[in-house]
Amino acid sequence: MKFSEQWLREWVSPQLGVQALADQITMAGLEVDAIEPVAALFSGVVIAEVVAKVPHPDADKLNVCQVLDGSGEPVQVVCGAANVAVGQKVPFARVGAVLPGDFTIRQAKLRGVESRGMICSASELGLEEETSPGILELPLEAPAGEDFRAWMGLDDNTIEVDLTPNRGDCLSLKGLAREVGVLNRLPVVSPSVMPVPATHDDTFPVRVEDAERCPRYIGRLIKGVDVTTATPLWMVERLRRSGVRSIDPVVDITNYVMLELGQPLHAFDRANLHDGVVVRLAREGERLVLLDGQEITLSASTLVIADERGPLAIAGVMGGEDSGVSTATQDIFLEAAYFSPLAVAGQARAYGLHTDASHRFERGVDPQLTVDAIERATALLLQITGGEPGPLVDATSQAQLPGEREVTLRSSRLEQALVKALPEEEVTDILVRLGMTVDITESGWQARVPSWRFDISIEEDLIEEIARIHGYNRLPVRRPSARLALRPDHEARTPLARLRRQMVARGYQEAVTYSFVAPELQQAMLPDVVSPRLANPISSDLSVMRASLFPGLVRALEHNLNRQQSRVRLFEAGLVFRGDLDDLQQTPMLGALVCGSREPEGWAGGREKVDFFDLKGDLESLIAMGGEADAWRFEPGEHPSLHPGQSARILYRGEAVGWIGALHPGVKAALGLKTDALLFEVRQDALVRGVLPAFVPLSRHPEVRRDLAFLIKEEQPVQALLDCVREKAGQWLEELRLFDVYQGKGVTEGYKSIALGLTWQHPSRTLNDEEINQLVDAIVAESHQHLGAELRG
Repeated sequence: MKFSEQWLREWVSPQLGVQALADQITMAGLEVDAIEPVAALFSGVVIAEVVAKVPHPDADKLNVCQVLDGSGEPVQVVCGAANVAVGQKVPFARVGAVLPGDFTIRQAKLRGVESRGMICSASELGLEEETSPGILELPLEAPAGEDFRAWMGLDDNTIEVDLTPNRGDCLSLKGLAREVGVLNRLPVVSPSVMPVPATHDDTFPVRVEDAERCPRYIGRLIKGVDVTTATPLWMVERLRRSGVRSIDPVVDITNYVMLELGQPLHAFDRANLHDGVVVRLAREGERLVLLDGQEITLSASTLVIADERGPLAIAGVMGGEDSGVSTATQDIFLEAAYFSPLAVAGQARAYGLHTDASHRFERGVDPQLTVDAIERATALLLQITGGEPGPLVDATSQAQLPGEREVTLRSSRLEQALVKALPEEEVTDILVRLGMTVDITESGWQARVPSWRFDISIEEDLIEEIARIHGYNRLPVRRPSARLALRPDHEARTPLARLRRQMVARGYQEAVTYSFVAPELQQAMLPDVVSPRLANPISSDLSVMRASLFPGLVRALEHNLNRQQSRVRLFEAGLVFRGDLDDLQQTPMLGALVCGSREPEGWAGGREKVDFFDLKGDLESLIAMGGEADAWRFEPGEHPSLHPGQSARILYRGEAVGWIGALHPGVKAALGLKTDALLFEVRQDALVRGVLPAFVPLSRHPEVRRDLAFLIKEEQPVQALLDCVREKAGQWLEELRLFDVYQGKGVTEGYKSIALGLTWQHPSRTLNDEEINQLVDAIVAESHQHLGAELRG
């Protein structure tokens, strides 16, 4: 909403500068977006009268004019505008005048003829952005010799306000002036609106078929208007300063009244109306050519203004081209209506439109404003275009109009919300100045809300209004009252955010998949699992709650593969759901999926595919963050989603907490995947647990290392050998490292060679060979006894 500061001050003029006024409006909840001058700076321009005009002797398109600029003697000026004429009043830049762009007028000769000044167009004065085709013609009553800038009131500002959707009552000068008056305790002087007496008895029939969407429709037939009359300059300027372009006097007047009062109006050419106006819903397939030339097909949910032949306009949005006013129009049918916000909401957007009328009707227009608006527009039409008004045709359904609202405000609730007790007189004064009728009760106030404040319906709305008018900056600052003791920080826990960052650091991208999956996908991957099924799913593909992260990750893999992404590394943290609704278990899990090459494509990297141990290494990097890697175990196991020979159960402190392995060939075939993939899924509560690191003094004595290579059966897990070695290695074992696994020449078929590096260190003395040899002998004997292991060589 744009408005002129001068126009506003004709209604109400507080003793505030423009910036202070804008700040006050903003603090009242009507945010000011911009303050801009209505015209560029210029000086030395006066009003002059053209008293003589002769063609230039040496130029066909130039004229030599004599103008009276108030200085006493006619001034000769050469002008190239085609519309210059004797008797005109024009803006005249004297010699020495400075025009926008720092352009100084000097005395000069044009084709040998002296010119002392310049007759100006609107664009040359910065009043129009586009280049004007001719000079700016002023009203004949403009006083010659007077400063043009002062006479036009160009030392003015345009204020642009960004209104919230609930404040449609401020989409007019009347609404904004009402707000400024309330904020400054000043009376508002509005233009007088008097009923215009009819000079003839002719009417045009009106029938409203949908009173719920259009409770009030008022029309008036005005005969003998002169549409060729020029719109007065004062009205053109006010429209321009409000961001509206002048079109013709009838359209300009309807726009002016809309800006002034907030009620959109529309004028039809009576000659193009047939039998009567009907307010109804459109019939499917009806077509309408709008004023902007766009032809649209109307839907059955669109409210239209029609006659007996078809639609004339989209109600509350835009009129039709065929029934619009033109220069040939002699009689007009002027309408003003109240359309319910729900009837107009979304209609403009449905047709790719947004108009000033729809902007207002969608937010709500005062239902009691309709008569005043049509009377005001009629008076302006008669003043500018002439004509003979007929009586009003009023089609109103009182039962469908918004009723009077009463809202109770308790003084105790007001004090609690504002943290301040306001005097009863001040609260009453604020409510009355807002246009409400107020009764004081034992508990507070009973307020009857005015028709233009459709945003006030409950007690909290009144509290907001009082706080707004009283001033938010005058309310006390209340800090929250709460116990702010620090919560204990579980230092042994690894935050989930750190686990996420670790996965990202290892080249993964986080996926967020739906908590619902397709039943056939879950059945293929987890045939025996039980999870809740939705009674009313959004889609059949999202009808059961996931019992694992695997289905969502596999579906994400499929999505990426279909888009030529051959290397995929995804992880996800989320809940899985198992059991019936009566005994539902919701478990936070962290899962990951990899496929494709081990390293990104590049000249320095190989093209080996990612394998089980790559994924296991990524998981072990998460496990290591808890500082308790020895508490974790990987044991062979079978999972319906994983390859029988490449899957393992994950144990933490002896408890099963997850799975890792390659995607099952049967699942791949069922989903049509042509690439291998590996997955893991682990309970979050196990991953985030850990131990606090403790400092151990560094030993100053040397380490002792022994390398042992054991021959064990191929199917024997290495972990069993590690457990056996660790058990007999004694308390001074610092490190046990697996550094080689070998099968081939020199190793019996069916066996494998496992090479271990053992490092001992005593904190207070040097270990001797005898002690180490005893420990090695014990390790070899224990390994042979329990695992059948033999030292190699």
